[in-house]
Amino acid sequence: MENELFEKTPVHKAFFSLSMPVVMGMVVSLLYNMVDTYFIAQTGNTNLVAGVSLGAPIFTCMIALGDILGLGGSSVISRLFGQKRDEDGKRISIFCFYVSFLGGILVAALLLLFRTPMLNLLGADQDTRQYASQYYTYIALGAPFIILTFTPNNQLRTEGLAKHSMIGSILGTVVNIILDPLCISTLGLGAAGAAIATVIGNICTDLYYVWVLQKKSRKLSMDPRGFSITGAEIRQILAIGIPASVTNFMTSLSMTLTNRSLLPYGNDKVAAMGIVMKVNMIAVLVLVGFAFGPQPLTGYNYGAKNQKRLKEILAFCYKFECALAVLFAVLLSAAARPLLGLFTADQGLIQTGVEMLRWQQAGMLFAAIVLVTTCTFQSAGKAMGAFWLSFSRQGIIFAAVLFVLSGILGYSGILMAQAAADLLTAILALVLFWRYIVKEWD
Repeated sequence: MENELFEKTPVHKAFFSLSMPVVMGMVVSLLYNMVDTYFIAQTGNTNLVAGVSLGAPIFTCMIALGDILGLGGSSVISRLFGQKRDEDGKRISIFCFYVSFLGGILVAALLLLFRTPMLNLLGADQDTRQYASQYYTYIALGAPFIILTFTPNNQLRTEGLAKHSMIGSILGTVVNIILDPLCISTLGLGAAGAAIATVIGNICTDLYYVWVLQKKSRKLSMDPRGFSITGAEIRQILAIGIPASVTNFMTSLSMTLTNRSLLPYGNDKVAAMGIVMKVNMIAVLVLVGFAFGPQPLTGYNYGAKNQKRLKEILAFCYKFECALAVLFAVLLSAAARPLLGLFTADQGLIQTGVEMLRWQQAGMLFAAIVLVTTCTFQSAGKAMGAFWLSFSRQGIIFAAVLFVLSGILGYSGILMAQAAADLLTAILALVLFWRYIVKEWD
């Protein structure tokens, strides 16, 4: 059944079959982010909102670490399944499961050990440190469970279990949404409550994935007796996993750089950007879902050397993703004021956020091109192409553009930086796509 989906099902049907569960999971995650932002903003404490925004990059870093084995492992596994090497794929899934959890324990220990310098790096000041520290501490304690989530979440799709991957995401998010008002407001835990709800949600997701691996999966496993891997296989996982994780590390970097650049203009600017980035996720998470959803399909056909079907898949992905990006950019820009008004009644924050949000949408089409190209490189095992794109959009290119534009235009330059970086990275993506993918077709 799974092989038919990857080999024979019409491209558009296979695309949506694999992508929609991912997107639905993203939409529920989006709902969580909106609810989370709402309850935090409803405290009426600008410093608390800013403190959580400053601590948010730590959570993004954990996603990045989870992607090393989640996306790196799934890329290798999907290509092995395309080559009919199912037992090798199973071994790799076992390795990824246990190493991701053990790695999470190490991350938790390091984050707690270096809490003070990390909070300084994130830009916490006298007004926001209390709240940033509360959020940071509990997110750090939950690192093993947060990082583990991304391994089965990505790998279940390699054997067509996209719906189970989605259910796990939805389960954790629903738990999170239910606990948010209880922990933030009812129990009066504030920033700490937001983090605690997130960690408990991830624990519930992990428990569900353990059940799926034991009861539903035929090609993946968590049986420790099968823990075996070669050095070459580890290098293959890391070759894709590290560039994939760099994307989220760079997201954390860009958030931190943006927040620190905005601090001289006031904590209200940081708070507004925190709300804007949550609204911006309406577009980003859906686009990410449709970009990452068909990865197993791309990897399987690349591994099977089915060039004709691979071309059809990529053509559909680019056309659909770009059209969707334009639609989101128009809608979110037009509805910026009422959307921001859902989270705060502060007209000053809303007015500030409208301009911020519209600049974020200005680069959405280019971001879509980068997303699809990056996912294509990850699926095909093109490590260098994936690395350069992951390192550029919200990393080296963004940092350079932010430095230049903020120096020339000040506050306005900070707001323009992401759109400008998206444009430059899209150009780079097209050049790399020609070099690493198109030239193989000649």
